[in-house]
Amino acid sequence: MHSVGDAASTTLSLPADALPDMTVSDWGDWLPRAVEDAEPDTVAVWYLGCNGFVIKGSEGTTLYVDPYVGLGDPPRTVRMIPVPFDPEDVAEVDAILATHEHTDHVHGPSQAPILENTGCDFYAPDDSLDVAFDDEEWTENWDVSEDQFHEVAEGDTLELGEFTVHVEFADDSDSTHPVSYVFEHESGTIFHGGDTKPHEDFPDLGSKYDIDLGILAFGAIGNIPDKETGEPVRTKWYSSENEVVKAASDLQFDRFVPSHWDMWKGMTSDPKVLHHHARSYEYPKTLEVTEIGDRVDL
Repeated sequence: MHSVGDAASTTLSLPADALPDMTVSDWGDWLPRAVEDAEPDTVAVWYLGCNGFVIKGSEGTTLYVDPYVGLGDPPRTVRMIPVPFDPEDVAEVDAILATHEHTDHVHGPSQAPILENTGCDFYAPDDSLDVAFDDEEWTENWDVSEDQFHEVAEGDTLELGEFTVHVEFADDSDSTHPVSYVFEHESGTIFHGGDTKPHEDFPDLGSKYDIDLGILAFGAIGNIPDKETGEPVRTKWYSSENEVVKAASDLQFDRFVPSHWDMWKGMTSDPKVLHHHARSYEYPKTLEVTEIGDRVDL
């Protein structure tokens, strides 16, 4: 069994028809259509809520990172934001990348239909692929093939259309093998840290890459029902305000987009408070608060 590392609901070792039902998005298909219709001059980035993002380059290369449209596992994990799209409505994507094995980052009902509909590839570290192959049996429950799946590890470099993607380390003790991704494009560089916390090697990583826009997860420390007893337990899943600003500062972000603060009941926070924590640092130079469905451009 793989869990959201006490970071969300448990990944179920069940066939697809026994997995929790997906809701139908009350947003319709406008968001996938907006992505497909967009012709960015540089690189456009859409926030999908939780830790999901779409990255689209000026030549049309489209990458999804950690897209999740599941409902969690109420009453333990209660989704606090809308489901922004139905995966069956995604028609154009070149690759999906996962940062680690937790349910809200690797989730068959959210991601396998996209692989099935588009024939795109899926890139993830080894334990994330174990979820797809062993726990949720994507190749048995959806029309996807093993050659669509690719294992990545720290130090790898991928050429995905107009993007060069570097696989780097992440520091998330709740996960068994997390990674981060650095997306290089002629227009600039994007960092997606998954659920990483600060790390002593981040200053070196920040010096290695000139990061124009960086994405890091943060959230409150809250009482979450224990998986066994149901009793509320004080729980910390993501970086605190000070921790996430330290990571953004060490990584030398020009622009910082916080994520995950909107997702789980008891973990939600106000990203505007980060202005107060970041104002005395050289980096990040700007904080850009985005809500689910928002687009920012390099």
